[in-house]
Amino acid sequence: MEKQKTQSFDRGSALSIFGSDRKEDLIALVLALVLSLFIYISY
Repeated sequence: MEKQKTQSFDRGSALSIFGSDRKEDLIALVLALVLSLFIYISY
């Protein structure tokens, strides 16, 4: 019988400037909020 291979996915974190995915996601959320507030206020 063959052993089942475990799939692992590379999320591209080698290109990230942050140490963790959670920190990267949090920074992206904050930047999106700031950008949306800026657009909302300026129009």
